[in-house]
Amino acid sequence: MKLQKTTIAAVLIFTAGVLLSQDRFDMKVRNYFFAGLAGDAASLQKGMKICEEILASDPKQPEALVWHGMGLVSQSREAFQKGDQQNGAALWQRGLDEMDQAEAMAPNDLGVRIVRGAVLLVASQYLPNAEAARPLIEKGLSDYEKAYSVQGPDLSHLGTHKSGELMIGMADAYARLGQQDKAQQWFERIQKDLPGTPYANSAATWLETKTLTPRQAGCLGCHTGTAEVR
Repeated sequence: MKLQKTTIAAVLIFTAGVLLSQDRFDMKVRNYFFAGLAGDAASLQKGMKICEEILASDPKQPEALVWHGMGLVSQSREAFQKGDQQNGAALWQRGLDEMDQAEAMAPNDLGVRIVRGAVLLVASQYLPNAEAARPLIEKGLSDYEKAYSVQGPDLSHLGTHKSGELMIGMADAYARLGQQDKAQQWFERIQKDLPGTPYANSAATWLETKTLTPRQAGCLGCHTGTAEVR
């Protein structure tokens, strides 16, 4: 699985941007995970350790569990890249399971739903076949739909990057699930709401070709998003 570090790291920018709580769990770990997913293994281990210490005292802390699951998915990528298929597969499945468990514990917690949704939608882009990708897309889309049900229908308060990531994530997910009418509605909305942005450019590409590359389908303009989440 060739899941890009920069693509996963961009999940953290989007996640931090759309949460509502002022006392957010992600503030405790996201810098460690961001650095870790950008290639700093020691920082990733620090983030994982924080989650593990919290889970040792409270195994039902859903946000710690979903972030830990994301970390396992990242570690699975490293194992796959080293040719360790057995360990990679075990880490991958454990990561998915932990994120699903977190969602089952806290289905209304955006701190859980957005993390899982972003990771699954990104990861599904790099799976070898559509059959394997479909359940991830469906779960990821349900997470983004949950976020939209809380944040919408007017997303202007989120700013360009955050609203763009949410909308294009849903639009592309609908397209990849074969729900072309819904996909078209969202891509058209992106053009209307975010003119002159990379999101509008990707929307125009899809409306013309009915397909996007993984890079065109999200994590756009993340270099400008970092300052928005401080």
